[in-house]
Amino acid sequence: MPTHTTPAPSLGMPHAVPTLPTTHAFVVQFRTETELERGRMAGRVEHVRSGQAQHFCSLEDLAAFFARVLAEVRAPPRRRRRKKK
Repeated sequence: MPTHTTPAPSLGMPHAVPTLPTTHAFVVQFRTETELERGRMAGRVEHVRSGQAQHFCSLEDLAAFFARVLAEVRAPPRRRRRKKK
């Protein structure tokens, strides 16, 4: 992962800062029977920050998971409604 160096405020020493946020990071694990060259894929995908995970059996399933999770990450936080007294 590309990084750049910035000074650590408390120590005055440089530290590496990731340029790719973990809010957009996923781990994809393919099953042993996956044959990408033949268009066959199956496995499990997990969003690093939230821990949301799902099994997939096609590129469409995998892409749908990415799209759903990234839409949630980009959505503004919801406000809680106050209960009327």
